[in-house]
Amino acid sequence: MRDHPRDEKTPHPDVWTGRATNRFQWLPALAGAACLALGIELAVDSAWTSGVAPLAMSVVGCIAAGLLVLFGTLAFLHVGLKVDRDCLEVRCGHMGLPRRRIPLALVADADFDPHVTPRHWGGWGYRWRPEKGTAVVVRRGEGVVLRLWDGHTFTITVDDAEAAVRVIRDRLRPAGPGVAH
Repeated sequence: MRDHPRDEKTPHPDVWTGRATNRFQWLPALAGAACLALGIELAVDSAWTSGVAPLAMSVVGCIAAGLLVLFGTLAFLHVGLKVDRDCLEVRCGHMGLPRRRIPLALVADADFDPHVTPRHWGGWGYRWRPEKGTAVVVRRGEGVVLRLWDGHTFTITVDDAEAAVRVIRDRLRPAGPGVAH
């Protein structure tokens, strides 16, 4: 979309969708799968002679850590943003969880941020910081910053965030007399 700038008078689509992906999240996911495999290997083929309790704790620990890391990283492999006439929906990962739906009536304004980084939010994922608000950060780069009427902010990293901001702002404007919305 950057190669073909939009004319401001061109109407936006009924539903705008955007997405951001972090391919590096596969590395921690592989580490989680390896930890899970180690736990299964210990459970199936173990030659431990020091007793059942240490073996059980090792198996449970490896499997639990592996599942936590595996599903925790896969949940934030990518984020999808959908803006329709009434609301904005953020869905994370392949299953769409966690998901947040924000009615546009609760949005005061939307801004473009060209430099959203996991470092500023404390890492990847669904984040909250008292001084900054809430964010879904899956990669470094551009993002949409929503200012809500209750004073909170919500930031989403998404490709072509400028287009998302234009669509959101267009839908926040009250329709004039005789204008179909």
